[in-house]
Amino acid sequence: MIKFLDLNKSNKKYENQLKKEFSDFLDSGYYILGEGVGKFEKEFAEYCGTKHCIGVANGLDALTLIFRGYIELGLLKEGDEVIVPGNTYIASVLAITENKLKPIFVEPNPNTFLIEAEEIKNSISSKTKAILVVHLYGQLVDVASIKNISKDLLIIEDSAQAHGAINRDKLKAGNVGNASGFSFYPTKNLGALGDGGAVTTNNLELAEVILKLRNYGGLVRNNNELKGINSRLDDIQARFLSVKLSDLENQNIRRREIAEMYITEIKNINVLLPYWDLSANHVFHQFVIKSEKRNNLQRYLLENGVQTDIHYPIAITKQKCYSEYSDLDLPVTFELHDNILSLPIYPELLDEEVNIVVKLINNFDLDL
Repeated sequence: MIKFLDLNKSNKKYENQLKKEFSDFLDSGYYILGEGVGKFEKEFAEYCGTKHCIGVANGLDALTLIFRGYIELGLLKEGDEVIVPGNTYIASVLAITENKLKPIFVEPNPNTFLIEAEEIKNSISSKTKAILVVHLYGQLVDVASIKNISKDLLIIEDSAQAHGAINRDKLKAGNVGNASGFSFYPTKNLGALGDGGAVTTNNLELAEVILKLRNYGGLVRNNNELKGINSRLDDIQARFLSVKLSDLENQNIRRREIAEMYITEIKNINVLLPYWDLSANHVFHQFVIKSEKRNNLQRYLLENGVQTDIHYPIAITKQKCYSEYSDLDLPVTFELHDNILSLPIYPELLDEEVNIVVKLINNFDLDL
């Protein structure tokens, strides 16, 4: 069986380093916001090219705290509109509505699956105050073109799937907008061995507010300046992330090698391959193809020993919790959710396994 993702294999190469970090962590006797968190925050800020990094409990909290931080700074208020792609993961929208802001769903480009300037331009109203750009599947949104629309709108990045992606101006995910939320969920390109997240930004005021918000609203014990929450990156996870960050570039290179094999060798005309300009702007957290017979293709691959996944099968506006948006007409978004399929692409995947996947897809009959 070719697994869709093999986390045991992915983490095994770091076993000795991870065990040493756990031993040091255990011996330290300091388990919350210890040295490991500060060290990783510094390293990740330097990696992304930003001035600040704040470790938080998970990716959803990272985005939620960014919006909350801007509310505390008076740049956002309840009822303000935030433009967001219709085909993102639900966490993107939960972060908006948790802050009593209003999501405005827009269609993605059907080839790149990403939000674009033209669709955004058509959706801006007098209530629009921010744009949440989602670097979906690991590919950077063209933020430069979006900035040309309006200099007054906050651009917030959902970089949960794009650790290390670099745009044509040599800026990395996390450093192309005003602030960015990252997830370190174990399946991510930079994944912890549990939950974790971070905010990156060059805005000192925002960073200082989020530092307080993540820790019950204050930096000093029993001194609560804001009505905060408990959302701190675990020290042990920060230590693990520091180990894996040193290898992230190699991991992303391997993902692009696998993607290039798929793109070069898959010849089935009934399968639409993802757009990629062969630059480092894509780190292929997922390799997502399209087929009108998606369900048949997925079943066929599984019957022949290949696991796949769907990111994501149900549009957010069709989820029960967002039933108030169920009447929105988003044909591009809905078509994507009906037809997309994610192939295995984790770095430890062997070339011969990739070749098996390619051969099976090339032999797939649309009538199956």
